[in-house]
Amino acid sequence: MTPPEPNLLKSLDYAVLQQCMHCGMCLPTCPTYDATRRERHSPRGRVALMRDIADGTLPLSRAFGEEMYYCLGCLACQTACPAGVDYVELFETARTEVERQKLLDAPRRRFYRWLTLRQLFMRPRLLHAAGRMLWLYQASGLERLARAVGLTRLLPRHLRDLEPKSPRIRPPFSMARIAQIERPQEGPRSRVGMLTGCMQDLMLSDVNRATVDVLLANGCEVHTPRWQPCCGSLHAHNGDLEAARELARRNIDAFDLNAMDAIVTNAGGCGSHLRRYGHLLADDPAYAERARAWDAKVRDVHEWLVEIDFRPPTAAPWETLSAGASRSQDCRPNAESTACEAVRVTYDDSCHLCHGQKVVSQPRQVLGAIPGVELVPLPEADWCCGSAGIYGITQPEQSAALLTRKLDHLATTGAAVLATANPGCQLQLAQGVAGRQDLAAIKLVHPVQLLAAAYAQEQIANRT
Repeated sequence: MTPPEPNLLKSLDYAVLQQCMHCGMCLPTCPTYDATRRERHSPRGRVALMRDIADGTLPLSRAFGEEMYYCLGCLACQTACPAGVDYVELFETARTEVERQKLLDAPRRRFYRWLTLRQLFMRPRLLHAAGRMLWLYQASGLERLARAVGLTRLLPRHLRDLEPKSPRIRPPFSMARIAQIERPQEGPRSRVGMLTGCMQDLMLSDVNRATVDVLLANGCEVHTPRWQPCCGSLHAHNGDLEAARELARRNIDAFDLNAMDAIVTNAGGCGSHLRRYGHLLADDPAYAERARAWDAKVRDVHEWLVEIDFRPPTAAPWETLSAGASRSQDCRPNAESTACEAVRVTYDDSCHLCHGQKVVSQPRQVLGAIPGVELVPLPEADWCCGSAGIYGITQPEQSAALLTRKLDHLATTGAAVLATANPGCQLQLAQGVAGRQDLAAIKLVHPVQLLAAAYAQEQIANRT
């Protein structure tokens, strides 16, 4: 079969491919290279493969496609690279070429890509409907029954393996929790747009509500458009740049950029992609300028809070923290004293938040400003947990190994609460801690949930 032209890797600015100096600084940061010690499984090796294909000295092959999808896309290599290689552009272009050339094509794969990327994650109403159906299955007891009587064993092997990993759906979704426009009690200091996400909306709409509460407490007027589409990161990372561009246009159209001081996101993976709309739509004459303006206004919520000099709360988030603490760590004041023993909280970096967006210190600043929090470091906090979008589905063994490594480090912290700022990471880590007796009592939260709970406790204290 004659491949379609032009080959996207050949059409790249060759300087992008030449940036890699093959110095090897990326090698110790790469989870797949660390696991196998094979050059082809390193960022340097993958860039070399891409350059060989662009030069025409290596043919496109199924092996190349499999290598591109073995990469986590965690972007730790970008942080380590002294030459400033834009690995995101190379990675997304390579995967797009893999899909264009149908190097990994198979009927089942084609069907699931169509169902997820082209249907569910392109249509917010359909995604909500699917979420409600899954929630009904989970909340009605049908899920427990199906597992108890062994009905799940009747599923095809690939679905049987995925069934325990299905996300827990938690309605009401964001539109039922958040008004289209919410204003602070006093005059607003700033006006921001709120991004609710797709899976974040279905799994963690309470995090979206907490984000709005924190923004309101810091004088922000919050605009949350209805029926927001997916940001497109899933599509871009899985070789469907055409759909990613369409979703970028829809998101830009959903907000009045001229009226917004910032577009706020609370999901690390989404935010990294949202900041690249200018690059994604650079050749679109109708959207290029608006996309650049969009990029300039996108902020991770922690970044924005630090930027506007957020107000430290005066009360500890008793209920939230105590729910995840042991009795000896209970932070409720007693009759003898209003002081309490601080609850140990540790923070795990979302790869795309720290490596993609370079937001590292700000979440720790937010957590460190909350009374009753003893922030303890997590070893290898910036090492991937193995979530990486759909990596747990496409590479379950490597994903599980990375999760075990993360949990082993978590066990050394003595923390009662684990904070992280990406829905995929939270899902992966929640499943991990639930499966380990030594970690099962740990409570998982987003940092803004602790800050919102502290502000709420502050208001209760003021009323009494």
